[in-house]
Amino acid sequence: MSILVFIEQRDGRVRPVSKEALGEATRLAGALGGPVVAVCPAAADPGLAALGSAGAERAILCAHPGFAAYHATGYARAVAEAAAAVAPAAILFGNSAMARDLAPRVAARLDAGLASDCVALAAEGGKLIATRPVFAGKAIQRLTFRGRPALVSLRPKAFAPVERPGLSAAVETQPVADDRSFARVRVTGIAGAASGKPDLTESEIIVSGGRGLKGPENFKLIEELADALGATVGASRAVVDAGWRPHADQVGQTGKTVSPKLYVAVGISGAIQHLAGMSSSRCIVAINKDPEAPIFKVADYGLIGDLFEVVPALTSAVRRLNAQHV
Repeated sequence: MSILVFIEQRDGRVRPVSKEALGEATRLAGALGGPVVAVCPAAADPGLAALGSAGAERAILCAHPGFAAYHATGYARAVAEAAAAVAPAAILFGNSAMARDLAPRVAARLDAGLASDCVALAAEGGKLIATRPVFAGKAIQRLTFRGRPALVSLRPKAFAPVERPGLSAAVETQPVADDRSFARVRVTGIAGAASGKPDLTESEIIVSGGRGLKGPENFKLIEELADALGATVGASRAVVDAGWRPHADQVGQTGKTVSPKLYVAVGISGAIQHLAGMSSSRCIVAINKDPEAPIFKVADYGLIGDLFEVVPALTSAVRRLNAQHV
């Protein structure tokens, strides 16, 4: 039995979350059975052979001209057809915005179970065991699957990719035939915000601001600290609802779930909805003037003080350290 991994590509480049899924598939392959097979719906090959160095032994290119952009029903049919050909024990997805739409569609086509936003996987007695937070992060659920394949989406940054330099994957093309779904839906264009920073879900360091900043004009403090740290800017739901920041910056249950190496929460009290989106970060630093703020319960380091004094001082200290290492 093999493990099938959905490869998400955008603009001809494989997304990092897919390499994280390949890494986890490689670690599970011995217990669940190999090989690790990548499947990628695309209009053209985004360099699937190179995924051998990330853990894939084979790669299936589901080719169709309409796959230059995400096509929900077309992608779902392509992945389901690949699964029928491979007969995998499990299918892994990165828990990206695309996969949150795609994975349930594939599960429905295969009449299979799906565990989403998992933070750990294990194999016991030849069965996949998935661990995921539930109830806004208040509890942890461990579950298994009644049948095969088991479909799982993995929280970004919760799993490490592997590196196998010099290895390549054998690429085979699986053409996808037209059906009525291609005529019903057609992507005419994609508009995205231009930014020099990675997406929140792919960021190693995030600095997020909350209502403690008192106004959108003060977010420059967050931006300056983020720039010094090489970080991406995030925000709480209250800030987004107030119109201070775009929804793309929102971290939390109704925003983006993140797991960076470092998460700095500035002026964020720590409502349970926000904690659900960032509590799996490896290191959490909280800056808040309220010593009873819930954010301190999950923080590894806490700074109790006026953010308007603490943040500029912290930014200056980081810049000095950066200057010393130039």
